[in-house]
Amino acid sequence: MSRDPYEILGVARDATQKDVQSAFRKLAKKYHPDLNPGDTKAEARFKEISTANEILGDEEKRKRFDRGEIDMDGTEQAPRSYYRDYANAGSSRSAYGDAKGFSNFGDPEDIFSSFFSRRGGDGASSRAKGQDRQYSMEVDFIDAVTGTKTQIKLAEGPALDIQIPPGTRDGQTLRLRGKGDAGFGGQKGDALIDIHVRPHRFYTRDGDDIRLDLPISLGEAVLGGKIRVPTPSGPVSVTLPAHSNSGKVLRLKGKGVPKVKGGSGDVYVTLKVTLPEKSDTELSDFITQWQAAHSYDPRKGMGE
Repeated sequence: MSRDPYEILGVARDATQKDVQSAFRKLAKKYHPDLNPGDTKAEARFKEISTANEILGDEEKRKRFDRGEIDMDGTEQAPRSYYRDYANAGSSRSAYGDAKGFSNFGDPEDIFSSFFSRRGGDGASSRAKGQDRQYSMEVDFIDAVTGTKTQIKLAEGPALDIQIPPGTRDGQTLRLRGKGDAGFGGQKGDALIDIHVRPHRFYTRDGDDIRLDLPISLGEAVLGGKIRVPTPSGPVSVTLPAHSNSGKVLRLKGKGVPKVKGGSGDVYVTLKVTLPEKSDTELSDFITQWQAAHSYDPRKGMGE
């Protein structure tokens, strides 16, 4: 006996279509074969979830299931008994037969009128859009910021070219129209691609802005000058002011994440004065002499 689709998706029978879709997406992400390679139990669970959503995710199919007209697999069920079977039991004319010999089939006009009342007189409701399919893919940080073209292999289908738009965010869902399941007399469903952006080793994203810590040498911090600063769209030359302390922030306008409505965010560069990795005797002797004549307290005002 098939399990109840409401039980499989973990929703109440009076749940809204939005609740059903939300429950399906949550479970699909957890059990998707791409995220559980080699796990046959997860694959079987994903198929069960998808089958349940095929019924409950389609409003018309859900109503028919609730009325007992189809089962969880969409298979037509035997018609239920009607009260007329018993109300007319003593009548000389059977409720499902007439003088023309349509015994056990009822009035032909009733049959067809019942059929069209369920399907819709114009046949529109018999055309149902196919189910959407959920997929997941990882994208490099730079590719998500600047945009790229890649491929994804869909289940039971060829590899498809996908355009990752500039400024794509982690958790964003891309829709490939007509790449889902076939419909019943209607258009195919869509493929929904959940994007997961891999972290970058030194960039972090803050809305449409990019932030990074930039190491600079002691000489650059004291003397200033031209330095090269990496950005997602390529390195840029920046003039570093003399006497730049660690923690100073430089703003590179328009070098951040492209915005949907045009323009781009900024890149914020936090300077980090970095000493040589190896001990330098000459530098140590110089600082010793310099400090004796130029003593100062960088923590003045912070209290004892």
